Amino acid sequence: MINKVFRGDMVDCKKVKKIFRVTGIKGNGAFANFGIEVPNLAQQFLARLDEIDDHSATEIALFEPKKDDNHLDGHYYVGVIVKEIKKEVPVGMDYIETGLDYVTTRGKINDLNKLHNNLLKWANEQGYKRNLESYIVETYHPMENSEEEVEIYLPINN
Repeated sequence: MINKVFRGDMVDCKKVKKIFRVTGIKGNGAFANFGIEVPNLAQQFLARLDEIDDHSATEIALFEPKKDDNHLDGHYYVGVIVKEIKKEVPVGMDYIETGLDYVTTRGKINDLNKLHNNLLKWANEQGYKRNLESYIVETYHPMENSEEEVEIYLPINN
């Protein structure tokens, strides 16, 4: 289900309903350090990718939302999208499933902060209210020339 689409600043924003099934590893730390910690944990996870069957090869991260300026530490998961519900996962990993309404956009990973800001601005202009109790989701998509795109999903309340 797709609703409103916005094309401005070379960014497409839209509302979607989506289910994510993820096998991954949990990390935690200061929000300020996520830019370093998340990719490091992702590399550790990718070294174990062959332990996971039935995965889509799409890398994913789920982030606890920062609720306010005093919320300094949070947790996150790095992993891969799996095709079916998992009853068993490798040691040290978790299975997470989330299905919600999201606002979403996609662009170059180098523009991550700009993409987040544009998506937040668009969501506010459309009257969507963020769901701060559910994970922010990012999926990662390799492109040509060693570039990578990121798709951001911010959970919203109905």
